Amino acid sequence: MSRRHSAEKREINPDPKFGDLVVTKFMNAIMLHGKKSVAENIVYGAFDVVQAKAKAEPIAIFHQALDNVAPHVEVRSRRVGGATYQVPVDVRPERRQALAIRWLIAAARKRNETTMIDRLSGELMDASNNRGSAVKKREDTHKMADANRAFSHYRW
Repeated sequence: MSRRHSAEKREINPDPKFGDLVVTKFMNAIMLHGKKSVAENIVYGAFDVVQAKAKAEPIAIFHQALDNVAPHVEVRSRRVGGATYQVPVDVRPERRQALAIRWLIAAARKRNETTMIDRLSGELMDASNNRGSAVKKREDTHKMADANRAFSHYRW
């Protein structure tokens, strides 16, 4: 990794249906092997299922789910004098969003419904109601940071 300068952020276009940048990032994270149209069908299909079940705006439920999954603190390894400590640090907003998206998709892929549309819609509904495995992952991360609060003076 180069230490000269950080990588430039790539500009992404908002999604065609809702005009939301976060939905585009979510679609790009779901996409496998460059198949954008398949990812688009999965996300929009899941939004349709969410709208039918919840009788609410799917974008609002999606953003609520992301907020419920995004972690506020995490632990990072720090070597001090031959010992490695797990030091709790605050999470930057961009990383919060990226982790939330990654955890939601991973939790949806692990579910045992038949299609990815059903899995994703179920996980979005669960996450918006503060349950499900993606929210549990956030809780575990917070517990780990809380347990290692004694090492917070090693923060850099």
